[in-house]
Amino acid sequence: MSHPVSTPCRVEGHRARGLALALAAAAALGLGGCSGFSWNPLRWFDPAPTQVPAPLPPITGQAAVSTLWQASVGDARGAAFAPAVAAGSVFAAGGNGTVARFDERSGRELWRTDVASPLSGGVGSDGRLVVVGTTEGEVIALEAGGELRWRARVSSEVLAPPEVAGDLVVVRSADSRVFGLEARDGRRRWAYQRQTPSLAVRSPAGISVSSGFVFAGFPGGKLVALAQSNGGLRWEGTVSLPRGTTELERMSDVTGNPWVGDRVACAVAHQGRAACFDLANGVLLWAREMSSSVGLAVDGRAVYVSEDRGAVSALAASSGTSLWRQDKLQHRRLTAPLPLERELAVGDVEGYVHLLARDTGAFVGRLATDGSPIRSAPVPIAGGFLVQTSRGGLFAYGQK
Repeated sequence: MSHPVSTPCRVEGHRARGLALALAAAAALGLGGCSGFSWNPLRWFDPAPTQVPAPLPPITGQAAVSTLWQASVGDARGAAFAPAVAAGSVFAAGGNGTVARFDERSGRELWRTDVASPLSGGVGSDGRLVVVGTTEGEVIALEAGGELRWRARVSSEVLAPPEVAGDLVVVRSADSRVFGLEARDGRRRWAYQRQTPSLAVRSPAGISVSSGFVFAGFPGGKLVALAQSNGGLRWEGTVSLPRGTTELERMSDVTGNPWVGDRVACAVAHQGRAACFDLANGVLLWAREMSSSVGLAVDGRAVYVSEDRGAVSALAASSGTSLWRQDKLQHRRLTAPLPLERELAVGDVEGYVHLLARDTGAFVGRLATDGSPIRSAPVPIAGGFLVQTSRGGLFAYGQK
């Protein structure tokens, strides 16, 4: 089911106009040359060189975490790849077109293939199908053994991992369109699109599939629930409303992947709020002023948000009230967090994984990888968790 609208003018599609708008807005805000604003139109919100990551505080005592295995899939080339874990395997990709499968427990490489296209988004897998996206808007699906099943086209570059949900592959393109493709052959079953602001954050904002619905956040602060079968709109909720007088000030885009539970869906917006909604009808349950460009995570007790300036906040899942805030990681460009059994894991721009106590936010551990940025949230694996660095390093850690 399609929802036709006028083609949005995005940063990705009209860079010259977007850069002019951003420069004008920056001048109006007095931002010319200030820290925190990058003149690269594809990296406007990356910290500028003058934003030095905060020094790491000392840690007394370390969480019981050990390295399970390490592997590599090649440099990400600026993309934010996230490994997929399914059927006892880890599926990972690199920017040069490499896709590989590893044993989840040992890290042993099971196969590696080259799809012969520069990749920008992935990986999605249910253990039977492995899906990645390219810089040219191509979606590539591989069999579980690494053989090519199909190639399909969407409207623009794929920045976020596709989702494999039964007989459907759900893909989000960089122009904020969502596509439902047949898992069998890649044919388009449906597409959802909406009008978006002229300026938007370039980020690997993804989608979540649960209970027959697809959940996606959009520029302008909206979270939607779509029917998985045909892309029809079930409900739309407002995470955040744009504010300000310039287009740069009014950017309020839902970022990261929406979190979906049994009864609640939650999301967070850049220059906006963290908010949770009733899963059945989209009614707002609570909202809290907060800005994040990477997303959030939820457990039975709390909503955890990695904020833009480097703080990690825990909010009560039932009300949004503050439980704790860890503010010692400023300018470290944190990933979205991953709740573990007793800790919270979050990666940073220097390749560190920080472990925070889930109940207090205190530092309880720190792990060094290869020194390159970690751009996607840690993912759970059997007995621990896994991170992928920008150099393509895969680091699996176990909890004792």
